[in-house]
Amino acid sequence: MTSLKFGTSGLRGLVSDLTPEACQLYTRAFLAHLGGKGSVFVGHDLRASSPMIASACMAAIRGAGLEPVNCGALPTPALALAALKAGAPAIMVTGSHIPDDRNGLKFYRADGEIDKVDEQGILAAVPALAGQPLASASLGAGSVDGSALAAYVARYLALAPGLSLRGKRIAVYQHSSVSRDVLVEVLAGLGAETIPVGRSDQFVPVDTEALRPEDVALAAGWASALGFDALVSTDGDADRPLIADERGTFLRGDVVGLLTACYLGAATVVTPVTSTSAIELSGLVPRIVRTRVGSPYVLSAMAGITAGVTVGFEANGGVLLGSDALASGQPLGALPTRDAVLPILAVLALAVAGEVSVSGLVATLPQRRTASDRIKDSPTETNLAFVSRLISDSTYAVAHFAPIGDMVALDATDGAKVTLTAGETIHYRASGNAPELRCYTEASTEGRATEMLRWGLDAALRVMH
Repeated sequence: MTSLKFGTSGLRGLVSDLTPEACQLYTRAFLAHLGGKGSVFVGHDLRASSPMIASACMAAIRGAGLEPVNCGALPTPALALAALKAGAPAIMVTGSHIPDDRNGLKFYRADGEIDKVDEQGILAAVPALAGQPLASASLGAGSVDGSALAAYVARYLALAPGLSLRGKRIAVYQHSSVSRDVLVEVLAGLGAETIPVGRSDQFVPVDTEALRPEDVALAAGWASALGFDALVSTDGDADRPLIADERGTFLRGDVVGLLTACYLGAATVVTPVTSTSAIELSGLVPRIVRTRVGSPYVLSAMAGITAGVTVGFEANGGVLLGSDALASGQPLGALPTRDAVLPILAVLALAVAGEVSVSGLVATLPQRRTASDRIKDSPTETNLAFVSRLISDSTYAVAHFAPIGDMVALDATDGAKVTLTAGETIHYRASGNAPELRCYTEASTEGRATEMLRWGLDAALRVMH
């Protein structure tokens, strides 16, 4: 039985299951679903397994009579931007933030990221293609075309006439992010003094939605030792930002998304149910649309919105720009896939414009406190059964949450999001791309949100295992 399946963003699974046969099969299925001829852009992150997987995908592309464009190692949004401008489909080899023993394929149509309907179309094409002989490995790879990465960097350096970071000290937590040099180049190009830290030759599974304790400790230590204005980073494939203020305190991704929407003067925000209620409470955006978790759902809800600037984002901080906009007075084209550089620049630009620190900027927003974590290595079937029972059996749900508060409402948009008295929430959701149960909480104080999170994880563990 294979571990490969579509989750919240692309096909994911164990590296041991991403054999050349499997990679070529899903690439062929993607191409068969799309139809057409021409070029297909291919890129990858810095995982040890990614170059091999990318090579297998490119061999399948050439074997199908199309021309692979090898973009090499680059951020996912850089690949998406290049493919969108060329009117070509694309495949990004990345497992995002999940451990190094896993990887995946993220597919793009010529007009942008695939949706759930496309996923079903790809899966439907698999059976008829299974068993076809492998395309020769000699058909893969080829020389790297660096133009996609260069265009992505140029996109943000073009903001320089309106955005100056001169006088700002910005630490860049490089780890194994594929954007680790891009961030330094862009920030330095906009005038900042950059301080690269934490570069790693081994893959580091940085999850912007569930930070590792060691990352929190590193940020606090660097803040004390280096005296920076902000610390910035991304997840592995650079479609999710990670930002810490001058004290080394990390900003929640949905707060970063809200600030980005404010920076761009958004008329509409589209965001999943996991994002903070501070979005509504702030009054900064006229229209807010809530969705299930995953960029395909955000993209689907963004489709057809034509009035004003539309910004989508998730609680992990990845920002999707659904329309052309002005950033620091400079034109910025739409990029309807998750991006990390834009929100990083947005937060820094707002702090500069307001002549405040990053912590001072965050303090201007409604102070709803959130926390999130996950139960790792928990079977997906077990997670789904637990969440399903909470949704379907109200008596069970009320009894489950009684030790932490009275349940007043339940939202089943994606998982089980329960509202308790005083507007507090606990949200359980089975991960779409890893054997994990995620738990999200929101309360009026950080201590209460953390208390609820610990209770939520412990309570779930007691009944599931």
